[in-house]
Amino acid sequence: MDFEYSPRCMELREKLNHFMDEYIYPNERSYKDEVDRNGREKNNRWIPTKIIEDLKPIARSRGLWNLFLPKSDRAPEGLSNLDYAPLCEIMGRIPWAPEVFNCSAPDTGNMETIERYGSEEHKKQWLEPLLRGEMRSAFAMTEPDVASSDATNISTSIERVGDEYVINGTKWWTSGAGDPRCKIYILMGKTDGDAPRHSQQSMILVPSDTKGVTVVRPLSVFGYDDAPHGHCEVKFENVRVPASNMLLGEGRGFEIAQGRLGPLSKAYGASVSLSHAS
Repeated sequence: MDFEYSPRCMELREKLNHFMDEYIYPNERSYKDEVDRNGREKNNRWIPTKIIEDLKPIARSRGLWNLFLPKSDRAPEGLSNLDYAPLCEIMGRIPWAPEVFNCSAPDTGNMETIERYGSEEHKKQWLEPLLRGEMRSAFAMTEPDVASSDATNISTSIERVGDEYVINGTKWWTSGAGDPRCKIYILMGKTDGDAPRHSQQSMILVPSDTKGVTVVRPLSVFGYDDAPHGHCEVKFENVRVPASNMLLGEGRGFEIAQGRLGPLSKAYGASVSLSHAS
């Protein structure tokens, strides 16, 4: 296999390095100061930073936008994993930089999931605003009461009731839930406890303003809460969403998860793809 960078990759790599030198590295201290200042003066460290918002249109005007999503008519600038990997490595040198290019988690994985497995209506309602950078999203899988690194243990229930699904459970480390611009969750839960082990789970779209969705608190690691992005504990109490919000179909959550983890591995610089692990 040829691992040489394509001409397009090399061109974007040069443009991205220039952008990082011009706008990102000089603003590292300013970004931290702005987050801290929001906390002190406005008592709200979860306000989106002006620095990132001001840099987004510049990045987009230079063709450094939505680079992660290949083979999508909605994102013609999207690259293959091979071409995107060296760019992702550059963006990842500064934790907040990927958002400037609309290439930050969990939105990247969520957009890839909706593109691959969502209906046309899902794409119009959620994918297109995400691609434009008009909103953000969250991914809700991990749970506090089970060893959910093995996702077969996930116990949040997704029960079909007429033309709706009713969701009950608690999630934590829900990436993106702390951002006030978060409008949609992709939630993984159990639809059939009697099905074969890897056919019990499903993924469903849950708008963040749905009745019964409560962001309980941001969680911290070594004292850091990752504001203004956040990884949160979220409760879902009798949350009702239309049956049409189900992705791909009941019992296909693991199939979606494997498809999601393949592209996601590149976003974290992983050297091994998990997309065909099972």
